[in-house]
This record gives sequence, structure tokens and C-alpha cells, in this order.
Amino acid sequence: MTVTEVPRPDTLGSEVKIERLSVTYGSFTAVRDVSLTVPAGTTTALVGESGSGKSTLALAASRLLPPGARISAGSVVVDDTDLATLTGKPLRQARGRVAAYLAQDASAALNPVIRVGRQIGEVHRLREDASRRQADTLALEGLADVGISDPERVARLYPHQISGGMRQRVMIATALAFRPQLLIADEPTTALDVTVQAEILALVSRLQKEYGLTVVWITHDMSVVAELADRVAVLYGGRLVEHTDVLSAFESPRHPYTRALLECFQGSRDAAPKERFTTISGNPPVGGLPTGCPFHPRCRDASSECQTALPEPQLVATGHHAACHRLEDLR
Repeated sequence: MTVTEVPRPDTLGSEVKIERLSVTYGSFTAVRDVSLTVPAGTTTALVGESGSGKSTLALAASRLLPPGARISAGSVVVDDTDLATLTGKPLRQARGRVAAYLAQDASAALNPVIRVGRQIGEVHRLREDASRRQADTLALEGLADVGISDPERVARLYPHQISGGMRQRVMIATALAFRPQLLIADEPTTALDVTVQAEILALVSRLQKEYGLTVVWITHDMSVVAELADRVAVLYGGRLVEHTDVLSAFESPRHPYTRALLECFQGSRDAAPKERFTTISGNPPVGGLPTGCPFHPRCRDASSECQTALPEPQLVATGHHAACHRLEDLR
């Protein structure tokens, strides 16, 4: 089989529509009734504390959930392909082409005993029946595309012989091997220092424009959100509590949880040496949600209604939704 050159798009990528998605681990619902639209060619940041459901949502959307987890309801539509319904060969074909997943820990994702170039080339051999020579050539092209100046040398190295930033570039080259319509990035810059992080963010932004990518970027770092995102989706307790454009998220957040996250972020930036950071009192729900709004046990503005009734998302401005009973009181 002849390997054909993958065309580079001249237009923006595909719109992504997540509708009423729920994900369960046994009897526990980790993501509950999430609806989210990511406009074509844009970046939406998923934010929230650990345990909020960000990574579970990403793994569900890319169909990489671990054993014991399943999509119990809803759809994930990229262009006109519903990833949630695919099985067997159609699902294998969609992985990497319709949607690709960029893992957080490149060191864990890469095989430590296989050379870097061989790992990228193996993707082409398995998916396109490429010859060894063709796969090696495509691997070198992929390394060059992600800004590695000496791809021939790097391709011969093992993962432990290259830096963390270089390993993440290798992962990006692998994820983008088939020019997917959707890239789901699960905190890929968390373990990197700020200089390398900035380089990776700039790289993803460049590749997004060149390849026509639609991106869902998971992070807990609001500075990354400000740098990269067009829109922001805030998750808490597996539910979507606020969804808006990035400017509104920073300048006029409406949900108390979004406001608390921003206070923590600003407090960490402004804190003097040995000064306590701003924190959100209490802990995220573990093992089950309270009745009513999942955030009410930690919310300083909670009312009696918040303790008993689950708030539904409301349109508070154009393109801005929030799920809170006290939206009118907290302007």
C-alpha cells in the first residue's frame, strides 16, 4: 500500500458538539450531563480542580476510557461523526484522524526501550501499512514539523536521552501524525518549566493554524488559559458550571466557583514571600455528590435552595452560560 501525503487544510477545523454526556465508573458518575460546543478551529480550555471530571471528559471524548468506565449517555460529534457510538474498526480509524489525545506525562506515554523515531514511525506502519523506510521518513517529517532542528539525531535517541520539552514535542508529533480534526490535550505542560511551557504553547498555536485544528485543552493553570484559549468551560463535580469566552471568564465570571478559582490564581500571583495563598475552603466531592448544587458545601453565597435543587445552565449573556441559583444576586 502506498502512503499518500496527508493534505494540510486551508480552512478551519471541525466543530465539536458534546451533548448531555455522562460517564460512569461502575455505579459512580464521574461526568454528568455535560453539553459543550467547541467552534471550529478554536481552543476551549477545560478548567477545575483535580477530581472535577476534566480528564474523564477528555478520555471519553477521545474514546480512551480505562476498563470499568463507560459512556452511559450522550454524544461527542466531530463534524458529522459521533465518536460515542463507534466500535471496532470505525473506532480504530477515527482515533488519530477524527480525534487525537495528547497525554500529560510524556515520559510515561513513550516506550523507554524503543527509539523515538521508531515509535512515531510505528504509527504509520500500523495505520497505513507503510514500509519501514516510508515510516522513518514520515517520522522525521513529524519531528521537523514540531520544531526539532536535528530530527535525524533525535530519532535515534531513546526517550530518557532527551529533555522533557523534547519528549512533549515527540508526543505532539505522534498525536498529529494524521492531521486530526480534534486535538484533546490533557495538561501537557504541567511538568515543564515556564520557559519550555511557553515554547510548547507557541508550538501548539502555530500547528493549530497550519493544520486547522480544533483544540480542547485541559489545565488548572489560569495563565495557560489566558495565553491559549478562546473559550473556557469550568467543571465541578463532573458538571459544567460555566461556559463563556475567555475575556468574560476573567473579567465577568458569574458562577461562584469560577470566581473562587480566579481569586486563588490572582492570590498566588500577588502573594508576598511567606504569605498564605488564597484557597477555597473544603474539598471537592469524592465518591458522591451532595444534594442540590455540588458546590454549595464550599460556597460562601449558598442559599437554602442551593442545598436542595440542582441548578440548570442559564444564558446570562451572548455565548455565556452559568449554572447557579443566585445569578441575579451575584452580578
